[in-house]
Amino acid sequence: MGIQFYNTYNRRKEEFKPIKEGYVGLYTCGPTVYDYAHIGNFRAYIFEDLLRRYLLYRGFEVTQVMNLTDIDDKTIKGCNTKGISLAEYTKVFKDAFFEDLDTLKIARATHYPEATTHIKEMVDLVKRLLDKGVAYRMGDSIYYRITEFPNYGKLSGMKLEDLKTGARIDAEEYEKETAADFALWKGWDEDDGDVYWETELGKGRPGWHIECSAMSMKYLGETFDIHCGGVDNMFPHHENEIAQSEAATGKRFVNYWLHNAHLMVEGKKMAKSFNNFYTLKDLIDQGLHPMAVRYVLIATHYRQQLNFTFDGVNAALASLQRLWDFYTNVEESSGGDSGGQIGSITHEAEEKFTSALDDDLNISPALAAVFDMVKAANRVMAEVGLSEDDKKILLKALDGFDSVLAFVKPPEEAKIIDEEVERLIQARVDARRNKNFEEADRIRDQLLTQGIILEDTKSGTKWKRKVE
Repeated sequence: MGIQFYNTYNRRKEEFKPIKEGYVGLYTCGPTVYDYAHIGNFRAYIFEDLLRRYLLYRGFEVTQVMNLTDIDDKTIKGCNTKGISLAEYTKVFKDAFFEDLDTLKIARATHYPEATTHIKEMVDLVKRLLDKGVAYRMGDSIYYRITEFPNYGKLSGMKLEDLKTGARIDAEEYEKETAADFALWKGWDEDDGDVYWETELGKGRPGWHIECSAMSMKYLGETFDIHCGGVDNMFPHHENEIAQSEAATGKRFVNYWLHNAHLMVEGKKMAKSFNNFYTLKDLIDQGLHPMAVRYVLIATHYRQQLNFTFDGVNAALASLQRLWDFYTNVEESSGGDSGGQIGSITHEAEEKFTSALDDDLNISPALAAVFDMVKAANRVMAEVGLSEDDKKILLKALDGFDSVLAFVKPPEEAKIIDEEVERLIQARVDARRNKNFEEADRIRDQLLTQGIILEDTKSGTKWKRKVE
């Protein structure tokens, strides 16, 4: 059996069968750029990055679309409060978002459509819904009538008759018990200030939900393979996307819905009132390594609640250091021959890695397969060394794992740190040779404060990192 995903829509794990063989159309909910993205957001983006990277690892061609919501209630309020244009206001947060993606090694999506540049597509979709009779005007606004869509509530598991229907909702986000007809197009009012478009629908701007339907279908077609997002987007956002898209096209909107669970921080819901609300910059300013943050965000299965802790990040860095040291040792090894042992070890690791991630991205056994390979290969290296072929086999396997995880290969700064350690060790050797033992001890102590332990052996000074 091939890849399996838990499809939220059908409440079960299903074999993944793309619409077009060898190709995947993937839509991932992106940021609303009214503020800096926080680590709860990045929990979703890291999960989606793992998904895309793994599909590529398994040989699929992937078109990933991630929207940038740059027009909604929050962005309009923000720009009007500051007295600047919507574009000026959102640019700050867009730029920061892309910088954070690069810092966490989240691969860039194929397309990042902005809501403000796709107004025509949204207007056209609303017109189709009006023509179908499932949308109606009320004043200067246009609403979707949810009672016209019999399957409303299937994704989130709610029954239409149990919801408080009959009312209209203008807010972009609302609670489950207030489900009602939602705005497709919002007529301009004075609170919107200068933010509006003159269109066939009138003067106004789109509602949040119509944005994703219009942009996803433009780039991926009226039916596509996978739609991702956090569980908090399941209702009302994703439910409304399905209703308006399928009512407009008469086709199934998405075949597989994948949702990641919430993130907690130190056992509590992340909130500014708890003093545990963090952006990526907040964490880096506190000295946390971004790859350790990535490790923590990826190492819990995406459908399980993740408890982000600072102890967990420190433990992750120790695990990463094992990988980075191993990768460097393999690159620098010479002489020896494993007699085929390395080939067997890497083959077993690759099979376990693939088998685990084929099972709904089951990350724990996938990571275990990588570390088991490191342990077994280290033993072989210590006993018999590596041949050139052994090195090639190991590095190929490590590079393959890195293409999915993005933290297996040592980052450039780690290599720079290694060079600095070697420089200091040589300085210590020179100091000892010149009988300047005070300087030699000072260098040893300096390295120790940096977590570097020196061992003086007959063959020279060796060093390793302290793991706490």
